[in-house]
Amino acid sequence: MIIIQIVLASASPRRSKLLEQIGLDFKIIPPKIKESIDDALTVPELVQELAYKKALNIANISKQKSPRDRCLIIGADTVVVKNGILGKPKNEREAFNMLKLLNGDWHKVLTGIAIVDTKDFKCIKSFETTHVKMKLMSDDTLLAYVDSKEPMDKAGAYGIQGRGAVLVERVEGCYFNVVGLPLAQLVEMLNRFGVSVL
Repeated sequence: MIIIQIVLASASPRRSKLLEQIGLDFKIIPPKIKESIDDALTVPELVQELAYKKALNIANISKQKSPRDRCLIIGADTVVVKNGILGKPKNEREAFNMLKLLNGDWHKVLTGIAIVDTKDFKCIKSFETTHVKMKLMSDDTLLAYVDSKEPMDKAGAYGIQGRGAVLVERVEGCYFNVVGLPLAQLVEMLNRFGVSVL
């Protein structure tokens, strides 16, 4: 019997909780790559490429440490898009400005996923897009949310799985994608490697 170790190449506690939610047995190894934006790529191409770089980084490390073990490395990258890509805010002012931009309007959330098999370095890549409508809120409400510090480590300066849920009016598409990992898409990809979640 071949045992396949699942590895999440991410330091995100939100992605970890999502994998725990579907009962996946996995370990976490955060990647060490420089996340840069290549303007030559479309947003779907960009998130898939960054996800692949994360997964490949850990696949190479895992192969060196345990060459006989077979691991499936999951990499993911999530961005918020509204008049360009909104990453993680550098400070509270930038967080407020991002929320002000999103306020009362629609934006897109894209997550790229890549799975790399350390047996032969076969890779499957995909992405998911979700449309999110934010409520129209006062500056005081947005500032109070910024003061909670929740926006500071999140793309687009909000977390739908936390207090940021009160900012969201409507979601069209995969909710889990907005959290950081589209589970239905991921399960389909794992099935292609012979791994069944259920």
